Amino acid sequence: MPKFAANLTTLFTELPFAERFAAAADAGFRAVEFMFPYDYPASQIKTWLDEHQLQLVLFNTAPGNVAAGEWGVTAIPGREADARADIDRALSYALALNCPQVHVMAATVPPGADRQRYADTFIHNMRYAAERFAPHGINLLIEALNPTTKPGYLYASQYQTLEMAEQIDRPNVFTQLDLFHAQRVDGNLTHLIRHYAGRYAHVQIASASDRHEPDEGEIYYPYLFSLLDEVGYSGWVGCEYIPRGRTNEGLGWFAPWKIKA
Repeated sequence: MPKFAANLTTLFTELPFAERFAAAADAGFRAVEFMFPYDYPASQIKTWLDEHQLQLVLFNTAPGNVAAGEWGVTAIPGREADARADIDRALSYALALNCPQVHVMAATVPPGADRQRYADTFIHNMRYAAERFAPHGINLLIEALNPTTKPGYLYASQYQTLEMAEQIDRPNVFTQLDLFHAQRVDGNLTHLIRHYAGRYAHVQIASASDRHEPDEGEIYYPYLFSLLDEVGYSGWVGCEYIPRGRTNEGLGWFAPWKIKA
């Protein structure tokens, strides 16, 4: 049976961040993920996790200067020192929070820029990151973002991230299979789940095309959840969707999948 993690960046946003941990636990989640932990000391986040018996399963490296259009700096040529500082900072949080995997954000590529230079920079920095995280048994993830949601991101297709992981060529680097993004760009989700099992280490869900609860739209998730079981996927499924209303009001889809205490 799939294991679901509440994404506290997108769920329970009617509450302050500190209160979302309790809300997730009360709703029946046993794990959480979120985009960025860096506004809080790791010790504070650890207290919230422990208080509500939650496991943290994923967070991202820092996004850079979002107001200036950045979405990660790991692929930006000339920003290697910044990228490595972000990687090292993420490692310190992952160790303090006992988090088994971190998504390394690449970058948006400006129009007219040399995309291959960005890719080469990303590969170089990812090898550094992989070697820093490997002694601690922590996996690194790379994620394709569809161009409507994040124009200009280094990769939009699952096949681009699969190829990128091959080029990075480190055993603790995997792809992050966000089925919302995959449906928007690639489609054929059955093929992606079945054929590339073992190469993705985290799955995320939302409806397509509106990114709401996974009980509407063009993706039939009960089939995909069964397929993930069939291929032996044992990782977490992150609920990175934007609720139609208050979060608890839209959790009917989750009732059959709750881990019973």
